Amino acid sequence: MATGELGDLGGYYFRFLPQKTFQSLSSKEITSRLRQWSMLGRIKAQAFGFDQTFQSYRKDDFVMAFFKDPNVIPNLKLLSDSSGQWITLGTEVKKIEAINVPCTQLSMSFFHRLYDEDIVRDSGHIVKCLDSFCDPFLISDELRRVLLVEDSEKYEIFSQPDREEFLFCLFKHLCLGGALCQYEDVISPYLETTKLIYKDLVSVRKNPQTKKIQITSSVFKVSAYDSAGMCYPSAKNHEQTFSYFIVDPIRRHLHVLYHCYGVGDMS
Repeated sequence: MATGELGDLGGYYFRFLPQKTFQSLSSKEITSRLRQWSMLGRIKAQAFGFDQTFQSYRKDDFVMAFFKDPNVIPNLKLLSDSSGQWITLGTEVKKIEAINVPCTQLSMSFFHRLYDEDIVRDSGHIVKCLDSFCDPFLISDELRRVLLVEDSEKYEIFSQPDREEFLFCLFKHLCLGGALCQYEDVISPYLETTKLIYKDLVSVRKNPQTKKIQITSSVFKVSAYDSAGMCYPSAKNHEQTFSYFIVDPIRRHLHVLYHCYGVGDMS
């Protein structure tokens, strides 16, 4: 695809929707959890509208058009590696990567197996284990073990397709947190926060034929590159630095969920 002229962008035009707020990231209870997990001030959701029919097979054109759009460039926020302040991109994107993230889960019962497999007790307490490291994460409980340690005995209770699900990715990101994360002793804050953010970002509708609820959003994990290398979500690669694009093709909304690993706001 040619770059440069707006006419080359496959007809997608975007507009920033600053009035759209994400309760799941701004409520008092959630902000205090994000502070504890060292993610506060480093995680952000933004909303954009677009004007064309979204076709998932053209996702790369869509994402490239997004990064080139004059309404996106001054509004899309990311954290500066040097200053730690929120900035805009300020560089020309030459290449993008948009990885499909399956998004099919409609219920938190997806995580019931954590109780069945004694990773979490019936009381909701997370079972502790001997400390070990899975760089850069300290593993001191069975939950982080099942999330991170591929050769642990319970790793396969979540299959590879399970682990690719957006719901699982969100949950894992919250459980691992930021650089000075204070981990929870009980599972409920992780599950509740995952559910609230997921519901806030993902669109559902009732299928008129089957009357079943179905997810209408498409989700992509996105990186962008300028002539020097990766520039978004950050120039530094980290498992906990991410940007997900959640596209609602019916309302023509795009939600961007961004987090950059580091030390979150303490105060």
